[in-house]
Amino acid sequence: MISFPRAGLGCAQLGNLYTAIDDATAFATVGAAWDAGVRYFDTAPHYGLGLSERRLGAALRERARDSFVLSTKVGRLLEPSPATAGEQDPAGFVVPAAYRRVWDFSADGVLRSLTDSLDRLGLNRVDLVLIHDPEDHADEALSSAYPALHELRAEGVVRAIGVGSTKAEVLDRFVAETDIDVVLVAGRYTLLEQPALDSLLPACSRRGVSVLNAGVFNSGMLAVERPHAGLPYDYVDAPSSVVAKAQAIAEVCERHGVSLPAAALAFAGAHPAIASVIVGTQTPAQARQNFGLAAAPPPPGELWAELVAEGLLRADAPVPVLS
Repeated sequence: MISFPRAGLGCAQLGNLYTAIDDATAFATVGAAWDAGVRYFDTAPHYGLGLSERRLGAALRERARDSFVLSTKVGRLLEPSPATAGEQDPAGFVVPAAYRRVWDFSADGVLRSLTDSLDRLGLNRVDLVLIHDPEDHADEALSSAYPALHELRAEGVVRAIGVGSTKAEVLDRFVAETDIDVVLVAGRYTLLEQPALDSLLPACSRRGVSVLNAGVFNSGMLAVERPHAGLPYDYVDAPSSVVAKAQAIAEVCERHGVSLPAAALAFAGAHPAIASVIVGTQTPAQARQNFGLAAAPPPPGELWAELVAEGLLRADAPVPVLS
C-alpha cells in the first residue's frame, strides 16, 4: 500500500487544459511544486491527448524514482486521428486533434493503455493505476478492467489500484464490490458541495480505502478570492446558483480574514478518510501559491461555525482544527 503525501499535483493543466502553456512553463510548474515539497503527481492519457504524460515524465526523469509517487489512468486509448489542419481537441485541451479517445475497459485495453503511458512518460513504472471515469461503463470496468489491475498488483507491476470519477455513487460501487486500494473523487467533496460525505467517505473509512480528493476548486470556482460569473464549474460555465453560493462562502471567509482558496484547500483535506488533496496548477507562481496555502495553518474555527450557521456548509462535515 502507498503512503500518500498530504498534497499532490494534478497534471491536467500540463496537457493544456483550457489554456496552452509551453514546455518550459510546464517543466517549471512541476519544479515549483517539487520545491514546495510535493512528491505525488497524478496524470492520465486523457489530459491533452498524452501531452501531460509526456511533459510530466520529462520533468521527473532526472529525479530518483523512489523519491516520488506517480499515478496514471486507464479506460481511454489514444488512436491516431487524421485531423484536418488546425483542428483542435474537442475535450477542452488546447492541443491538435492528432488522436481520438476510444473507451476501452477490457483487460487487453488496460494492458495496452499502461504500456502506452509508460512509453509517453519515459519511466519504468507507475505506482498507482486508476480506472478513469467508468460512469457509463461500470459493468465492463468491474468485470474486465478491475481484474486486470488486480493481477498487475498481485504480480508487483503496480503498487496500488483504484478508480477515479466525478460520480460518488460509481465510486461507492467499486468500494463495495472490489478490493481496490484507492478512490479519486473529483469535485464531490469541496467547500462548495459535499455529496461524498453521504456514503462514499464513510465506506472508505470502514474498508480502509484511501481517498484522493481532486477538483477541490470545482474546476476554478473556488480558486479565486472573489468568484464571479464566467468561471468554470465541473468544466462548464457555472450556473448562477453555484456562483451565488461561492460568493456567499467567500464573503464569510473575508470576514474572518481568510482567502477562499485557502479555506477550500484546508477543508478539502480535513476528513480522516482523505489521504491526499490533489491540486492543479498552470504556472510556477500558482504552484507556489497553492502549495503554500496547503501547508499553512488552517483557518480559525469560527469561520467553519459561521458557514454552518449560514447554511453554507454541512454540519456533519469534519473541519480542520489548529493543532
